[in-house]
Amino acid sequence: MTDYRQKYKMTPVVGWLLQDRGGMILLAILIAAAILVPMGNLLVPEGSAFHVPTWMLSLLGKYLCYALLALSVDLIWGFCGILSLGHGAFFALGGYSMGMYLMRQIGDRGVYGDPILPDFMVFLNWKELPWYWYGFDMFWFAIVMAMFVPGLLAFVFGFLAFRSRVTGVYLSIITQAMTYALLLAFFRNDMGFGGNNGLTDFKDLLGFSLQSDGTRAGLFVASCVFLGACYIVARGITQSRLGKVLIAIRDAESRVRFTGYRVEYYKLFVFTVSAVMAGIAGALYVPQVGIINPGEFAPALSIEIVIWVAVGGRGTLYGAVLGAFIVNYAKTFFTGVMPDFWLFFLGGLFIAVTLFLPKGVIGAVPAFGAADRQSLLTTWRKRRANEGGKA
Repeated sequence: MTDYRQKYKMTPVVGWLLQDRGGMILLAILIAAAILVPMGNLLVPEGSAFHVPTWMLSLLGKYLCYALLALSVDLIWGFCGILSLGHGAFFALGGYSMGMYLMRQIGDRGVYGDPILPDFMVFLNWKELPWYWYGFDMFWFAIVMAMFVPGLLAFVFGFLAFRSRVTGVYLSIITQAMTYALLLAFFRNDMGFGGNNGLTDFKDLLGFSLQSDGTRAGLFVASCVFLGACYIVARGITQSRLGKVLIAIRDAESRVRFTGYRVEYYKLFVFTVSAVMAGIAGALYVPQVGIINPGEFAPALSIEIVIWVAVGGRGTLYGAVLGAFIVNYAKTFFTGVMPDFWLFFLGGLFIAVTLFLPKGVIGAVPAFGAADRQSLLTTWRKRRANEGGKA
């Protein structure tokens, strides 16, 4: 394979991207979508065949958030072997951070007209705003919290789990227990997060109405930008020396530990970065959907994320993005046509992919399979040349 970094004297990031066929295609699609989809919604008349309806704009924006969430899971599962069944918790925490900001922006336009307390607090006879709501009247603070809170939880959880050398199925179980515990906690009205109903009835974002087409288009563009940026970060991690160590940990953790590497530090780093990405996805998701409630903590969502990654292609990053779009589009279609059979279809899809497409949909695409065969052919030729030289 051509080393573009040496040929064109480029930076490592540009060199990695040029060698990453799937990544280049993904970024090109995101750039095109960020330009064409909003234009189709804002500039093309409704009667035109090229008009993008507002509902489709919001739906595609939601898919982009899910794609970023799948990307975060593939970073740890596909390249470090950490099967997390609790990433829905980080996604929901990022969403709640943004939801708290949006609730503070309602002010006296709520049902009860209180300029400080959200409606659900007035209904529950709260007398003052809880201390952990302070600062969420500022957008920058909400964005920082959307990354910091999931990152902090992942750091503390990962530090305790990885230092204790909890791996495999046991780690998956305790991550699922973590998100279920948060689900039960956020259901409580006295937690101050809206209880079962969650946070909703948002009005505007940075002074722009969330119901306007321009705001929705802006959120769609932001989702494209953050998905592309997080993909570049994830690809940079996996292609660096750090990434090589992560792959070695995935394939033979005990051997890496015996060579002197502090495995828990590597796993803790990538786990925390992955949680921050999931928090960003949640923060982008909430203003486009218009609600955040404890249902986002449900373990079923975290399991579904793993299915997205498996369907698209584990260990490819761009495959996780594709899988998120495929499965969620299928979910939108089947829940509308045959709502009672959606879960059966999802389970059957996962079983079929596991049996017949172990590398996911990406592994079945001839263009990407050809790249793998070319790499194997190059390795075989080098081995034959070495054997001939020794003879």
